Amino acid sequence: MKQIAILGSTGSIGTQTLEVVRANGDIQVVSLAAGSNIVRLEEQIREFSPKVVCVWQEEQARELKRRVADLPVKIVSGMEGLLEAATVPEAEIVVTAVVGMIGIRPTMAAMEAGKDIALANKETLVTAGHLIMPLARKRNVRILPVDSEHSAIFQCLNGEDKRRVSRILLTASGGPFRGRTREQMRHIGVEDALKHPNWAMGRKITIDSSTMVNKGLEVMEARWLFEVGLESIQVVVQPQSIIHSMVEFVDGAVMAQLGTPDMKLPIQYALYYPGRRPLGGGRLDFAVLSQITFEAPDTVNFPGLALAYRVGKQGGTAPTVYNAANEMAVRLFLEKKIGYLEITDIIEAAVEEIPFREDPGLEEILETEQMTYEFIKGRWKV
Repeated sequence: MKQIAILGSTGSIGTQTLEVVRANGDIQVVSLAAGSNIVRLEEQIREFSPKVVCVWQEEQARELKRRVADLPVKIVSGMEGLLEAATVPEAEIVVTAVVGMIGIRPTMAAMEAGKDIALANKETLVTAGHLIMPLARKRNVRILPVDSEHSAIFQCLNGEDKRRVSRILLTASGGPFRGRTREQMRHIGVEDALKHPNWAMGRKITIDSSTMVNKGLEVMEARWLFEVGLESIQVVVQPQSIIHSMVEFVDGAVMAQLGTPDMKLPIQYALYYPGRRPLGGGRLDFAVLSQITFEAPDTVNFPGLALAYRVGKQGGTAPTVYNAANEMAVRLFLEKKIGYLEITDIIEAAVEEIPFREDPGLEEILETEQMTYEFIKGRWKV
């Protein structure tokens, strides 16, 4: 019986992870953590019987504790509670599916405790990859990617010599506004941006996909996961979301991982790696599909991707500023306090203005995050 912890259990990745658990029957969930959805969290507690459950807000944790008083579960809160959920002794693997930089500390704590990481929190590597990867080697733990693109690359590299990789070809759907100019996107509303053509995802990542900022974050994440230079990572728009990513080797051979747009596949692959299990759902029908098309990314009308390459090459705290500015800008857009195009404007302004630090430790990364938030609040009066 495999024992796992799930951080972010009420979100899109968390709930799909529990679907995988439910379908297989040989995984025990020993801890859960969520932000505020205590109704769904109570349902999860009653179905999966975890030992420890964290809710971020102390008041909501008290309410959840009251609701599950008939069950033998420990309810905790805040960062201290999140760290406890991440380091439950029984857990062998921790699924890190919380949104944002809040995921860094529990991920590092879990690794220090010797646990493998099923990584769905890309901010961890984007902002602290220089800390995370050496720690993984030191503690001899595995980082197993859950993002569909990174899982695809991981699968293509399975059994291969990473030193023989020529390029990583990171695919992108192009989002709902592919082909539009900035002028055509000027009056886009929240409801429009939340309609992704292929994937069902959380609100924040769906907006990130529409701006191509998500692909920029994935480029920076891939750099650390697969230990390649940014110049060896090429983004390719593949609108059907059938090819999840590809790897080109030094002899010119290209290996690709294909499948339907279903996040349960990379989740299950990470949980059972190196094995494979049957998975329900649709299968590709190539006769019906008929064609797969490719395009170069539009970095003029979607400047967030080009900016990601720039800050990725700069390193230091620049990726932290990029990520933190995007987190706040997306939140403001979802709250209808800024326009759609202002998302990337805010990111670029923050990258230009926030002081740069060359080799930041964890505290400096978190300080930079707060400096970024304060800059945006002052400049945009929100």
